Amino acid sequence: MKKYLAALLFCAFPAAGAAPVEISAEYQLVTSGMTVGRVKETFTRKGDTYSIRSVTSPEGVLKVLMDDQLEVSSSGRMAPHGLQPLTFTQHRARDGKRDIDATFDWDRGVMFSTYQGSRTEVPVPKQTQDRISVMYQFMNLERPGDVVEFSMANGRKVDLYTYRFVKEERLETPAGAFETRHYQRVVSDPKDRRAEVWLARDRFNFPVRIVFDDPRGLKLEQTVIALQSR
Repeated sequence: MKKYLAALLFCAFPAAGAAPVEISAEYQLVTSGMTVGRVKETFTRKGDTYSIRSVTSPEGVLKVLMDDQLEVSSSGRMAPHGLQPLTFTQHRARDGKRDIDATFDWDRGVMFSTYQGSRTEVPVPKQTQDRISVMYQFMNLERPGDVVEFSMANGRKVDLYTYRFVKEERLETPAGAFETRHYQRVVSDPKDRRAEVWLARDRFNFPVRIVFDDPRGLKLEQTVIALQSR
């Protein structure tokens, strides 16, 4: 069970008004009413480039069972459609054997992935996002429609993610109240991880709450507790 919880924890994801040049966000991770982790993220845009860094650390009982830390980063450029990743990395503090390094060659439409000493070449559709940039791509949508689709690369493979609009609602968080648009991931395979995301309409569609519902029955709630931007 703790392995499943750890795997779910370390999969935890990353507009009205002008898009910001800097974002600093902190999330609390909760499952079954217990706080099990914290995510700290930074987004920086300089000219036509961007960088994102996300660090997930366990807390509470999970820290006792598995004192590890996951760092995920993405960097790339600002394209007409929004973020265009050029590099993606995933690094665990205590388990380097599962580190991932990926680079994107958009002229050829491929991602070069290095994992466990092997380098593979994976075709990627145009406008594909990586695992962390996908959540920041929402802020490049002036008004997300009833259905939003992203091709998402996790550094090893590419999947299509489809989100369907549920409703608009006011969300109370430790970082304040937000007027949000609530989306739910559309899944056809029972083995797929279900997900929901709440986008703050008055904060450039930034995800202020994300819920991951694993097919094994574990639900992880990621809620913003601090958010700054400029």
